Amino acid sequence: MDALDDHIFQEDDHRTAFTFTPSSASDPSSTSPSTSRPAKRRRVSSKKTDFTPQDAQSHSQGPLSTFTPLLSSRESPLCINLRASLFQTTWPLLESRIAEVLRSSNATTLEEVTSFLSSFASSASTAPNQEGCDQQPAISAAREKIPAGFIITGPNIAGQELLFEQLGEELAKGGARVVRIRSGEGVNLKAVLKKIVKDAGSFDAEDGDGEGQVGRKGGRKYLDYDLEALHEVVKGRRVVVAFQDSEGFDNALLADLVRLFWEWRGRIGFEVLFGIATSVELFQARLLKSTARLMVGRQFDVVQADKVLESVFRSAVVGGRARVRVGGGLLRGWVDRQGGEVVGVGGFVSSLKYAYMCHFYANPLSLLLAEAGELGWEALQPEHLEAVRTLESFRTHVEAAVEARQLRHAQMLLDDDEYLAKWILEQGPRREEYLQQLLRSLHLLLAVGLHTTPFTELYISALSDGIDLSADSQVLEKAKQLGPGELVALVERLLDAIRDGSAELDLAGWEDDAEELTKPLTEIRDDIEALAERAKADRNPLKSKYSAQSRVVRTTVVAQKVQLSHDTATLTEDDKAFTAAIDKLAEVLIRHIQSEPVTSCPLHEAWLYDAKSPYRDVFVPRPGVTFARALSRPHDYLSCACCKPNNSLSGTLPTTSVLCHLYLEAGALINVADLWSAYLALVGEDTDIGMDERTALVQFYRGLGELRAMGFVKQSKKKADHIAKLKWL
Repeated sequence: MDALDDHIFQEDDHRTAFTFTPSSASDPSSTSPSTSRPAKRRRVSSKKTDFTPQDAQSHSQGPLSTFTPLLSSRESPLCINLRASLFQTTWPLLESRIAEVLRSSNATTLEEVTSFLSSFASSASTAPNQEGCDQQPAISAAREKIPAGFIITGPNIAGQELLFEQLGEELAKGGARVVRIRSGEGVNLKAVLKKIVKDAGSFDAEDGDGEGQVGRKGGRKYLDYDLEALHEVVKGRRVVVAFQDSEGFDNALLADLVRLFWEWRGRIGFEVLFGIATSVELFQARLLKSTARLMVGRQFDVVQADKVLESVFRSAVVGGRARVRVGGGLLRGWVDRQGGEVVGVGGFVSSLKYAYMCHFYANPLSLLLAEAGELGWEALQPEHLEAVRTLESFRTHVEAAVEARQLRHAQMLLDDDEYLAKWILEQGPRREEYLQQLLRSLHLLLAVGLHTTPFTELYISALSDGIDLSADSQVLEKAKQLGPGELVALVERLLDAIRDGSAELDLAGWEDDAEELTKPLTEIRDDIEALAERAKADRNPLKSKYSAQSRVVRTTVVAQKVQLSHDTATLTEDDKAFTAAIDKLAEVLIRHIQSEPVTSCPLHEAWLYDAKSPYRDVFVPRPGVTFARALSRPHDYLSCACCKPNNSLSGTLPTTSVLCHLYLEAGALINVADLWSAYLALVGEDTDIGMDERTALVQFYRGLGELRAMGFVKQSKKKADHIAKLKWL
């Protein structure tokens, strides 16, 4: 077991060693190794990394990226470069938009934190000149206590990095020096002080002497964790220390740091920020009361992760800048993972980027997303056309053409390559029309404001099933029950939505193109306002047959039994006109708020990505299950005759597989001697395998090392000659 303890399994431990003969020994005419060594190559390529469509056209002789040729390796270099350029020009634009959304989501918190710390700095600097009792508490607090900001970030640990980065930039603009510390960097007090002195003092390698001392040129040297060195640099300026994940720090370490900052408050203006995932009460309960008395602070609530996620979802997934659309099934899996696991917005953005990478890397038809001037029909290869003919959406379109008696069109699509290529290029504008109608319908549905479904579910449903406001829709039922004033406000919201569009969805206003919608909406609004004014003058409430006031309950006594019946109250002429206006509004909404499912679009496979299998392996990996299955059924992976499955354990299986079977039959602690005896009984000289003891021992230790490397076993601390099982989560 000592040999097993000292052995660190590496990838090449089980491989055979080879002896290579120098070329000079085999070939007498060859030169010596020193002279035959090739000259060192110097990189002379351009630093330009961004691909453009012009680069793809000019470098059509060979591939410009690591994108592999598809279509059975028959894809031309022009198409490969075009796919690469599409990805490297599409994703950065979307990523910058996501960064803008994330930064704007933290704008309120940034303003509150910076104003809070600036108020203490200004009150401390003007304290001697202030007069009046009302200023004394603030002055006293600025002199005697450390300003502390408690930022409630929630469980979104991934979003803390961007928030504190923005805080550092904002505070640096105000003249403060900011030091961000994570729990992994705060091992002890000395390590934290080193980081504070180095970052806040702007010390680099040239300022140190290599022996743990720092200092300015011409000045005295200080230890690299001495705050006196920082004092010589900052000269009373503010130093903000931000503990990003404060709950990961040791309680005693935080107490020592706060006490040290307080003792230096006369020379260095220390201010602290704490990133808290739980609550201020729980965080304060961890600190000593004497430490808490040294700080005066304020709580700041960050925008919750679900709201930030919805903003990112609208801009990056639904918005007009999204060139690749993620399918409803995959989106639903993302949303479920966000709700079931604390992934954060960063995980969602990573999933989206992975979808873009997979689509452009593995789909040869993704080049159809290029603009009309970037791709001509002559650039399409015969393999592209054959791939299009195998698509389900293409077959659906041809079948629909046959049913519509467009037989020549269907036959030309199947037989004429040039006709098919021109038809493929015509689908680009149709795709844009479909997406525009989808976004407009979603925007109008949001303007109505009567749906209870979250926006993410609304979009997923619109992609999968389309949008159809039928007469019995829940939204229409609620709209019909509204009063005159509420209906007028609803129509006003619709008109504003048509005029202004949506910045989040990258949707411009379409008032000039929506006369068929704006004209009836304006007429309905004017009619309802006129009816409301007339009813107000007559002092009669305006109601419709859908409102609750028009429904009365009648009581009838028959044979000493009370029977209740619902009836409709008598409607006046104005009430009937109001009902007609409501019905007209419902018809207008049904006609204009509608969209087909995304699968109804021909060639949607070229711009829709809905593959789930890669995500399960990449973002929700299960290495334990994979290893266990591979070791229990090696024949599925090796396909060799010796590993064929049978009902009994055979010594012909790989050593690691044999040990895994024995491992499963053992208890929590495994005696290595017993395990070796069982293995030798399967492969020893007395068996059909006929392996000698020395060779078997080598194979045994190799298999045991592999089990240890894969995390199945570890050395037991209770018994030296035992190994312990590890539980897979």
